[in-house]
Amino acid sequence: SDMGGLQMSGWRGLCMGTVMWLAWLSISSNRIAELKRLCCRLGAVLIVAQVCNSLFFSLGIANAPVAIVVMGVAATPVWAALLSQFALGEPAGRATWWTIAAVLLGMAIALFGGSAHETDALALDPGVLLGALFGLGTALVLAANFVTLRARPDLPLLPAIGTGALIAGCIGWTATGTTAMMDGMLWAILLTGALILPLSFFLLSQATRYTHAAHVSLIMLLEAVLSPLWVWWALGEELSPAMLTGAALVIGALTAFLVTQRPRKKE
Repeated sequence: SDMGGLQMSGWRGLCMGTVMWLAWLSISSNRIAELKRLCCRLGAVLIVAQVCNSLFFSLGIANAPVAIVVMGVAATPVWAALLSQFALGEPAGRATWWTIAAVLLGMAIALFGGSAHETDALALDPGVLLGALFGLGTALVLAANFVTLRARPDLPLLPAIGTGALIAGCIGWTATGTTAMMDGMLWAILLTGALILPLSFFLLSQATRYTHAAHVSLIMLLEAVLSPLWVWWALGEELSPAMLTGAALVIGALTAFLVTQRPRKKE
């Protein structure tokens, strides 16, 4: 999109929020009751988490190498496991922690095991440090989102995330200004905000109603290794051996984890 962080957040938030609200208005059969359920402490947590998620991620990738931000976001399953244990009493099992460790190792190999030129690009400086902090912040609020929905599956998902996205969009638009908001490649950010983001966030958030938040956030980390594969397939960009090794480790660890998991009977 060739846009700055707040400008991206403005477009992403307004597009995503509008799609979420229109979808909810078209399918909800009891809107007043659902909105009443949203007006609670955990409903506010869900909305604030979405506001922060939108702002943190956009500001992170606008100020630092994407690899650094992605590594920060990779802490999502760790945050989710810890929050689930303290807030919901759902301790992560040993297999979950081993899988988290394997996934983080695979991502580190993929992102930092490339050429010397790539390593130099990721050298620590204030911008990189800021990007890492924004990535970690994104991970924390994503985990809070998943755990909140796990705790209260009756909360209306679409208006909650849609409201948070709209607030973030208004903040980005106001800070950027109407004239500057028109800069860059609008088609790219509109495609992202109107289609990719609403669909992905809805599916991820909906998944928390069926399994632990830490499991959902582990699956989300496939994004970090599948993205280079998409770029290679669509644009022909060469993949380094380290990237292929790391991707294989991440996919293998997640596959083994999912295959070995069995539904547990409630006592």
